[in-house]
Amino acid sequence: MITMNKILRRLLVICLLLQIVIVYPLQVIAETEEAIFAGGCFWCLEHDLEKLNGVFSAESGYSGGDLANPTYENHRGHQEVVKVSFDSDSISYKDLLKQYWLNIDPFDSKGQFCDRGDSYKPVIFTSNQEQDRDAKESQKNISVLLNVPLDLLKVDINDSKVFWKAEDYHQNFAVKNPLKYNFYRKSCGRDNRLKKVWG
Repeated sequence: MITMNKILRRLLVICLLLQIVIVYPLQVIAETEEAIFAGGCFWCLEHDLEKLNGVFSAESGYSGGDLANPTYENHRGHQEVVKVSFDSDSISYKDLLKQYWLNIDPFDSKGQFCDRGDSYKPVIFTSNQEQDRDAKESQKNISVLLNVPLDLLKVDINDSKVFWKAEDYHQNFAVKNPLKYNFYRKSCGRDNRLKKVWG
């Protein structure tokens, strides 16, 4: 028969564990890291990256420029970007980079697919030396994979700047507006070009 002391000890342990989970949920569940990528329309890149195992969230936004509080109507100098929060125990930054490359046209520095201009050029924004090293290594690996000289890859690797979250109506656009999203994606030729580049 279980004594009253054993029952109280078990309850105390359970209460402490619950308190830890409530107060420090992310630290208990996983270590969260962030990555910022520009790759054309943020609706598409967000949708492609947020469904990966180990990704907690993907947010559309603006980064790379100096303009404070950019908006969709005025984000001069910024690129449309996606900030990815991920569990590095489930998906490494290197694996996330591989997925990023597969979702862009690495040969186009003037935009992506039907979207043209500086806002849509592909950029990997790195927040520390390890990310910078991994991004440059991934670029070399893609050069070998595609059997092209490194200078034909037109993806910039830049230090991170402030991430400005885009307006609410841009967040999860593919889920909230599937007809508009699918029409845009198809008419923009994104998937056809990706298939041509990556097979």
